Amino acid sequence: MEWNFLTELENCLREKFERFPKDNGTVVLERCPANMSGDFTVNAFRIARYCGNPEAAAQAICDFAANHPDIEKAEKIKAFVNLTVKPEKIFEFTLKNSSALLDKCLLPEDRRRKILLEYSAPNTNKPQHLGHVRNNTIGMATASLLRRVGNTVFEINLVNDRGIHICKSMLAYSRFGNGETPESTGIKGDHLVGNYYVKFNQELEKELAELRKSRPDLAEKSNDELFLDTELGAAARKMLQDWENGDPEVRALWQKMNSWVFAGFAETYQRMGINFLHTYLESQTYLLGKDVIASGLEKGVFSRRADGAVIADLGKLGQKVVLRSDGTSVYITQDIGTTLLKYNDYHPDAMIWVVGDEQILHFSMLFSILKKLGYPWADSLYHLAYGMVNLPSGKMKSREGTVVDADDLFDEMTSLAKQACAERGGEELSEEELDKRAEIIGIGALKFMLLKFNAKTTIMFDPAASIRFEGDTGPYVQYVCARINSISRKAAERGLSPDGADWSLLKEPAEKALAQLGYFYPEALKNAAEKMDCSGVAEYLLNLSKAFNRFYRECPVLAAENPRLAAARLALSMSVRDILTDGLATLTIQVPDAM
Repeated sequence: MEWNFLTELENCLREKFERFPKDNGTVVLERCPANMSGDFTVNAFRIARYCGNPEAAAQAICDFAANHPDIEKAEKIKAFVNLTVKPEKIFEFTLKNSSALLDKCLLPEDRRRKILLEYSAPNTNKPQHLGHVRNNTIGMATASLLRRVGNTVFEINLVNDRGIHICKSMLAYSRFGNGETPESTGIKGDHLVGNYYVKFNQELEKELAELRKSRPDLAEKSNDELFLDTELGAAARKMLQDWENGDPEVRALWQKMNSWVFAGFAETYQRMGINFLHTYLESQTYLLGKDVIASGLEKGVFSRRADGAVIADLGKLGQKVVLRSDGTSVYITQDIGTTLLKYNDYHPDAMIWVVGDEQILHFSMLFSILKKLGYPWADSLYHLAYGMVNLPSGKMKSREGTVVDADDLFDEMTSLAKQACAERGGEELSEEELDKRAEIIGIGALKFMLLKFNAKTTIMFDPAASIRFEGDTGPYVQYVCARINSISRKAAERGLSPDGADWSLLKEPAEKALAQLGYFYPEALKNAAEKMDCSGVAEYLLNLSKAFNRFYRECPVLAAENPRLAAARLALSMSVRDILTDGLATLTIQVPDAM
């Protein structure tokens, strides 16, 4: 349901100004500044180009609003018009029909796009860790947000399943594994393979120490410089060469260990609620791009250096080698090829990569090269960079085996949530029901804490703080939903329905503030989607939750003085619950029935 005032206002402006657009939606209500009186503000600068100038636009708006039956007061301040709306109209046309409000979250058809979003990108030599959790959380929530406002989103994963790091785990297993499997050990597949990655590096450190002891002249060289001087390093390189040459035994071992890892990844993704449309494998894409480089070289896009390497001159970004002097690819070569493959597979209007901020230069160069190659869609590529996330216990070091494991973190969050639920007491639950509720609260708390900060921010994640039911946390928002569900159940038991609401009875400031904030939910969602920043949604949900709690303290719902007032407050509460539930779902966070 649209508010008639806005439609009528635009019709008035259309009659007064010939250039005013024919389609509705040009006039937008904004929040009135806290230091001014009024419920909403219209910024006349936004429509000045249709009305001659901001002053003329503001005056026309003010003149119309001052005589409209829905408006108590219209005040023009320069090019802004502050509107005080009759309370019953705010409720009637913002939250009376929450489903209509939620429908307003959708973008117009002509602004909806097809977007390919790539995230996660784990390696098959170890389990996913805290960094992947932030990547996955940002990726899946951003995809959900973009889809929520009407876009078509393709969620894609690109797994690095080949290379020297994969061979390290394979070599260690072939030497020290004694044929053990995830089934024989009871260890999740990606963890088992990760144990051998750690084992390789432990054995390598021993060999490096012995090498430096026997060769003092090598003491100043780094581990990477000495890698091929060790027996293990040389053997790992030989295994990689055998893999590239298609050696049957090496390929069989690779396939077996990768299958263990993929099974482990599937469990991790399922627990987070992730479903990829397609997973590309680097073992199938690492040779892509060389033909593009050859074509670009012929066209003069690239040049050949004196040593034979092919380079791209990217101006301020510098020069980038795209093909080594021996004709082999570098990483950006296959990225060029993989980007073309993804575009040809899906023909999206835009492509997004969720990758850590240490790769900003890489993606700047990739996008610049694709533009130089003349692809018209290269202007619609975006790197959604994110900062590091740490725990109070310290940074992650996967080589040393002290990685903050994703699965362990999920278990810790669920355990903390279970403990918090037990401490609150309340209804008796079976162990299974309690575990299910704790999982929803724990994983939700983790996601919300990672999303409430802008992705570019480096954050310290405190599991215990994130699980609290008070403060700026996911459980705080979930609890408001659970509280409203409880109110709704009790109202039904008493035969109270929101259908009998008399909106004119809602006159308290806390009631009005709650409805005003609810009105801006579609705007908050669209703004966050445009910026590809889920923190805007998290901030809105926290503010709405706080506004509801103020309302709940000051305006009794079930204990209201008359049934019609109780029905109106119940309807207002249930609309808030619908918005909060929709917002949390947009962030891929579930809501338990009770807490």
